[in-house]
Amino acid sequence: MEDGTEKPFQKLQFLVRDWSFPYEAAYGVEGGIKILERRLQISDRQHPELQQLRRHIRSCFNEIGCFLMPHPGLNVATNPLFDGRLAEIESEFRSQLKILVPLLLSPENLVRKEIDGQKVTCRELLEYFKAYIKIYQGDQLPEPKSMLQATAEANNLAAVANSKDFYVQEMEKVCGGDKPYLSHKKLEEDHERVKSCSLQTFRNTRKMGGTEFSSQYEERLLHELDDSFSNFVKHNEGKNVFKAFRTPAVLFAVIIVSYVLSGLFGFLGLYAFANIFNLKMGIALLTLCLWSYVRYSGDMREIGSQIDLFATVVWEKFLKPVYVNVVKKELVEAATEVATKAVLNGKMKSS
Repeated sequence: MEDGTEKPFQKLQFLVRDWSFPYEAAYGVEGGIKILERRLQISDRQHPELQQLRRHIRSCFNEIGCFLMPHPGLNVATNPLFDGRLAEIESEFRSQLKILVPLLLSPENLVRKEIDGQKVTCRELLEYFKAYIKIYQGDQLPEPKSMLQATAEANNLAAVANSKDFYVQEMEKVCGGDKPYLSHKKLEEDHERVKSCSLQTFRNTRKMGGTEFSSQYEERLLHELDDSFSNFVKHNEGKNVFKAFRTPAVLFAVIIVSYVLSGLFGFLGLYAFANIFNLKMGIALLTLCLWSYVRYSGDMREIGSQIDLFATVVWEKFLKPVYVNVVKKELVEAATEVATKAVLNGKMKSS
């Protein structure tokens, strides 16, 4: 348990049914408190583990109660045809039931659940249910230590879910469905910023189990945030108009280059090479038509992905280096020309 001044749980209610000693402790709340105080009393004659158990129970709950219920009657216990009719239940049991039900379910007694001082949301409550169902799946009742472990696990999982929700909401503001395309560098910067805030949210959340126990859930959160970022990257890249038209542009460039080289080799009389480039031009044209059909119809998406992959390889390995060199050369020439004009203008002014 992380250090804190508040007790982790709100209320523990013991329900004792078939109480057979009303002369020692009356049915209901008052008799239950009397028995509870007697059972939780600590004395030096008790084993140290029993003493520690009693202290631990009191330290974990803000309120501890007990309710004593009578036996519902032999007709209920022994009759295999009993169908739940109130007339067949002992009157004393029905009377105490009228006290117990409002005690548990009346509006003034239904308070919002808290664990370790934190309000429990519906999502967090679902995590607790999952954890408790998991430990109750066996044939034997779980030990109190198992219950505490399950609660700590659910508490940390809820913290992970809340922190991830914070990350997703903030990233939606950056690159959501209605946002324009964002450069990959800027997207990474926003990812690191929001990721840091999400991680801080997780660390600031009061959690059970201590720092060492929570460290594994922090690693799980980081892994889930990276997975979410990968999805945001794919979604953002889908908005890149130039990347969307990369495949047809590459195929069209292959067609043009093949056409020009085919004509050149034909003019030189090298018809074997000309036929090879004619074949490449035809294949590129058919591939472009097939890609257009895939994009339009949505069918054969695997083939479309392979065509996109092929176009990316051609762009990265062949066309992009040529494009970069040409642009770089043009920029150098333009810069040289501007510098030369500036020098000449300076000389003319000085003369």
